[in-house]
Amino acid sequence: MKIKLYLVIAFAFAAMQTVSAQSNVKIGYTNVEYILSYLPESRQIEADIQDFEKQLSSQLENKIAEFQEKAKNFQENAQNMIPEVRMDRQQELQNMQQSIEKFQRDAQTSMQRKQMELLQPAYDKIQKAIDEVAKENGYTHILSSDQGGVFVILYAREEDNISDLVFRKLGVEPPKDDE
Repeated sequence: MKIKLYLVIAFAFAAMQTVSAQSNVKIGYTNVEYILSYLPESRQIEADIQDFEKQLSSQLENKIAEFQEKAKNFQENAQNMIPEVRMDRQQELQNMQQSIEKFQRDAQTSMQRKQMELLQPAYDKIQKAIDEVAKENGYTHILSSDQGGVFVILYAREEDNISDLVFRKLGVEPPKDDE
């Protein structure tokens, strides 16, 4: 009987600890991309990304124009070429085409790398502000309501949206309109 009583008391104590631990959980949420879009440096970041993209596009266009010019020249003169020269020019055109395809793949990778290089300091700044807001306001967890992220919030209380607090921590006036 005493063992059963101790078991019941231990079970009740464990249940109270669980309830107590659960009551200390405070979850907030924000949208990092939304905050990023209102940071003053976001315009410069976007301009730098567009400039880089224009540079890559210009290089690609030049490569394509050179290829098209050589291909046109080949088509116009192929009949007059000796077989060895014709085969050499065909190989040159194939190499150029492969070079263009490789440049396109490399440009995509380079573009992604450049975006991360430019965006990472802003993301780090936002994360630091989120960390500080969470600590200052007693949040145990902060979720992201970004569409492309892992977490999708189907319901959340507006008072748990910490976006305005993060804006203020970053020294940015929160936008008046809602997400």
